[in-house]
Amino acid sequence: MPRYAPDAIIRDARERYFAIAGFDNGGYTDKWVRLKAGPLTVKFPNTAARVRSVKLHDIHHILTEYDTSWTGEAEIGAWEVASGCGRHSVAWTLNLGAFGIGLAIAPRRTYRAFIRGRHSRNLYPSVFREELLDERVGSLRQELAIRSDPARATTADQMMFALWSTIAVIVSVAPTLTIVAAALLLLHYFLRF
Repeated sequence: MPRYAPDAIIRDARERYFAIAGFDNGGYTDKWVRLKAGPLTVKFPNTAARVRSVKLHDIHHILTEYDTSWTGEAEIGAWEVASGCGRHSVAWTLNLGAFGIGLAIAPRRTYRAFIRGRHSRNLYPSVFREELLDERVGSLRQELAIRSDPARATTADQMMFALWSTIAVIVSVAPTLTIVAAALLLLHYFLRF
């Protein structure tokens, strides 16, 4: 049973999405974004570029029915990478990180979401506009060719999945490797004295 009915207006579906996810109006005006991973909370600045992307990203969650759990974010990340993030560099970065995590925690679901994205379009080629919120969920899904049943993967889809998976792993692992390398260099420096 879909959470967001085809005849629902995007504005109403987005309010429902915020309520289900526990978001306060999407957090678009917050200064900081908080990511929780168990007992840890990571904060990063809520830049104008992120807000520009996340307004469309939130609508993608509604259209695809992917939730905001770690697995759901991995799915939407893979779907958005496969359908293309255009000039939204923040979306590329965050989605590749989520995609990489998805390969570790939910590889089959991440793969299915990627293939689904390869056979649909998204809102990133456009800019968010308020009128978008007056559209119906079903008509926007139809316009973007977002189907609930995944298409059969082609050889090209599988090759692109392998390529983007490699990039996603590099993007996901690079920050950790940088921190470890810096710690090892500091340790080496202090042990020399």
